[in-house]
Amino acid sequence: MDQNWYLFDGSETLDTPSLVIYPQRVLRNIKLLKNTISGIEIYPHVKTHKSTEITKILMSEGINSFKCATITESEMLGKTGAVKALLAYQPTKLKLQRLIQLIKKYPQTKYSCLVDNIKSAQLISNIAQENGLKIPVFIDLNVGMNRTGIQPANAFNLFIELQDLKGIEFAGVHAYDGHRNEVVLDERTKQVETSFELVEKLRNSIETAGFPFPKLIAGGSPTFAIHAKRKNVAVSPGTFVFWDKAYREQITEHQFEFAALILTRVISLPAKDKICLDLGYKGVAAEKDLSQRVQLLNAPDLIPYSHSEEHLVMQVKEGHSYQIGDLFYALPAHICPSVALYNRAYTVVDGKLHQPWLINARDHDLYED
Repeated sequence: MDQNWYLFDGSETLDTPSLVIYPQRVLRNIKLLKNTISGIEIYPHVKTHKSTEITKILMSEGINSFKCATITESEMLGKTGAVKALLAYQPTKLKLQRLIQLIKKYPQTKYSCLVDNIKSAQLISNIAQENGLKIPVFIDLNVGMNRTGIQPANAFNLFIELQDLKGIEFAGVHAYDGHRNEVVLDERTKQVETSFELVEKLRNSIETAGFPFPKLIAGGSPTFAIHAKRKNVAVSPGTFVFWDKAYREQITEHQFEFAALILTRVISLPAKDKICLDLGYKGVAAEKDLSQRVQLLNAPDLIPYSHSEEHLVMQVKEGHSYQIGDLFYALPAHICPSVALYNRAYTVVDGKLHQPWLINARDHDLYED
């Protein structure tokens, strides 16, 4: 493997910090995912890349169903021509009105959303009926992340209540287990299976009651391969397109390649044992522990010392040779929110700088290409 794969001609022309994407590596990651779970429906989560261009690459590989987290991402999918777009969010009234606008504007895309309570379901049904629509919904299940969703043990009653609502169509169940990232695969698998026992019981109960066995959309990058063994399932990883430092260290069974980095430069030498880079909170996601937040591929031994809005200070050895203007290739611990900090990404093909791609679904409204 080429240890210097990230280097490219034209890097000196980019201001920093800059987001850089390697499309050839993205394509290899997509092919690896498909080969890992051959024959299983995939709903890649576009929250990772938020871009038309990556969506087009996925579609070129026969992937036409997607999961998204925002209305803007939903609009990007409609504009790109996705066949299915699941808004993995329970919309309140204003978001629902925006979603309905998209349903009417992009009729070739079958939009759906999540619901975890009857009040929200009634709202969706009523407004859908007012617009002459019937919106597919997935029941969102809480499998231990405790962020959204109804407890699986209580979901059958909600399923029955949904049958009386004329403005919605029950499409299946959705369960995201983003908290399951144990390093040891056997332990992660055990925890996933335990937390999904009630999900499978719910699906069986629905079938026993005389309804079709419901579709399940489940899993992110750490668990998609575990869920791929289930009946009538679709999986929804997102980070796999770019991969990142945290998943490389935690999810060791997958060999996805790093496909997105951030370029940064030395802007100050504040002390004999410290250098300062222009990679602050506004340039890379800051929710991980400081020491693990970012790794410099061309200086992997340097450890972050402090981080603020515009600056990242790295601890170095006294007597170092780093100079103002030195360029580093930074690998974020968490790539998804890091991508969201940039309006565009520069692409690198065959070691050469190519045209930029817009991260056009990062904002609250879709701006034009």
